[in-house]
Amino acid sequence: MKEDYYDILGISKGASTAEIKKAYRKMAIKYHPDKNPGDTEAEEKFKKSAEAYEVLSNEDKRARYDRFGHQAFEGGAGGGGGFGGMDMDDIFSQFGDIFGGGGFSGGGGFSGFGGGFGGGQRRAKGSNLRIRVSLTLEEIANGAEKKIKVKRKVQAPGTTYKTCTTCKGTGQVTRVTNTILGRMQTASPCTACSGSGQIIDQRPPEADAHGLVQKEETVSIKIPSGVEDGMQLKVAGKGNDAPGNGVPGDLLVAIEEKEHHSLQREGDNLHYDLYISLSEAVLGSSREIDTVTGKVRIKVEEGVQSGKILRLRGKGIGNLNGYGKGDLLVHVNVWTPKTLNKEQRDFFERMAEDENFQPNPEKSDKSFFEKVKDMFS
Repeated sequence: MKEDYYDILGISKGASTAEIKKAYRKMAIKYHPDKNPGDTEAEEKFKKSAEAYEVLSNEDKRARYDRFGHQAFEGGAGGGGGFGGMDMDDIFSQFGDIFGGGGFSGGGGFSGFGGGFGGGQRRAKGSNLRIRVSLTLEEIANGAEKKIKVKRKVQAPGTTYKTCTTCKGTGQVTRVTNTILGRMQTASPCTACSGSGQIIDQRPPEADAHGLVQKEETVSIKIPSGVEDGMQLKVAGKGNDAPGNGVPGDLLVAIEEKEHHSLQREGDNLHYDLYISLSEAVLGSSREIDTVTGKVRIKVEEGVQSGKILRLRGKGIGNLNGYGKGDLLVHVNVWTPKTLNKEQRDFFERMAEDENFQPNPEKSDKSFFEKVKDMFS
């Protein structure tokens, strides 16, 4: 028995259009083929969620489904019957808006076929490659250019192709189905040529069945300022070549952020813990601290309180969307000695009775909660 469309998307029968779209987008991202390469179970769930969305997002089809269930679409009438000959690219073609204009995480869509569904000949697309690039906080803050060696499949010299005799070079095969609504014509990728419209004519012995050989290539990757750990960038056309002079796949670059020895990142802002002695807190001092552009010297005013936050504007991370730079927030921590000699203890015992050493916060001395609130305002 076919699984209920509402159960597939994890929504109630009274779900709104917005809730249906949100549920499908969540499922599509979770089980997207680019995120689950080679996982047939994830691919099946991806197709099922697309099938459910195709019906439930259409007011008329949803009404028919609510009334008759899956029987409303037996024989493929009106769509939603299991997607018949539709492949991954057809799903992206119809529901690309779910991903904000097609593609996922900068991947440009599933590595199957370029172009839309039923729009004439489609060129085969090569598979995507994935690599991970580790970046220091300084590289993330200032942007960087990395040269990476990548092994990719390219068309072997001497390989020639000829027109596919099955699809006559269109890359598609058409079939007609009799439905309760009449004759329905659908097109699907040609399995003989994988939708490229061309098949191998001649190839050198070192090439694979698709006329491709593996080659190491140095790829230059420009990393913009402000990228984050886990983000994925795309270098178009630097994946594997496609058979039949198709469109090359893309190189997907996963960003990994290295831990910094003294700076902590929070969005576009950076945090630095500055520890000072009691003497420095009382008398003031000048201290050198780390930033992503090098060391800078800051002044610590005399009488500074522990928990004071010094803001160095524009010393944080450049915003990925070009909205300026974040700040560097220096958190002042007064270090209290844990052991004292007799002379030091005698001094502090005398100071314990001194009026000037008694806590006497003024209105300008904000609480920790107020400081945190100001920091994020």
